[in-house]
Amino acid sequence: MTHWVSVIGLGLMFTMLEPSLSAQSLQSWPEIDTYVKLNSDVRFSFFGGLTRENAENYSAEIGPNIDFFFKPLIKLKKITVFELDQSKSRPVMLRLSYRYLPEVDGPTEHRVGVEATGRYPLIRGVLLSDRNRADLRYIDGIFSWRYRNRITAERTFSVRSFHFAPYLRAEVFYDNRFDKWSRTALTAGSTFPIGKRFELEFYYEHQNDTANSPNRQVDGLGYVLSMYF
Repeated sequence: MTHWVSVIGLGLMFTMLEPSLSAQSLQSWPEIDTYVKLNSDVRFSFFGGLTRENAENYSAEIGPNIDFFFKPLIKLKKITVFELDQSKSRPVMLRLSYRYLPEVDGPTEHRVGVEATGRYPLIRGVLLSDRNRADLRYIDGIFSWRYRNRITAERTFSVRSFHFAPYLRAEVFYDNRFDKWSRTALTAGSTFPIGKRFELEFYYEHQNDTANSPNRQVDGLGYVLSMYF
């Protein structure tokens, strides 16, 4: 618990303590994710997303994932009974991913991701997730790596037969190109299951990027359509 609190505290501190000089960016992040269940413990998915910055510049990101699950926990199944994402009922999920970021308004990037996500049931039906992710990146043929730690707290609410799950997230990034913790992100959003196959997600995120001087502030709105098969 101390580890989770410290990560969230760092995210809040670095996001709030912004210098007087900073570059501002407004972005939108539409995204489509398709999940295919191979068996009870393995899932394949495909990600496709765009970034639109200041209503002018665009960048794209596409690629597959393969997920491996541990056996579900009864406590987790009880608080995620209305979730379409089967990973939320599992105490641990391991993921291997590949992302291709074609050259649009920046360099071409090939990215291999390795991540592990632990999930923990808390009081009053709150689900806590701790994702640790390593990105192995080739940007215009130059290798670098990045570590990301993300903490998420969420809870499902019901209004008659309608269910939704609001959440809060805090994430920190360490980038070896700059040899420091170069970015923090705070996110608030919610998921809305639609039937047995589809889910909509909307979120707002504020990022504080300290990789270069002056700091760069990013405010973004995300829109996600997830499909489960």
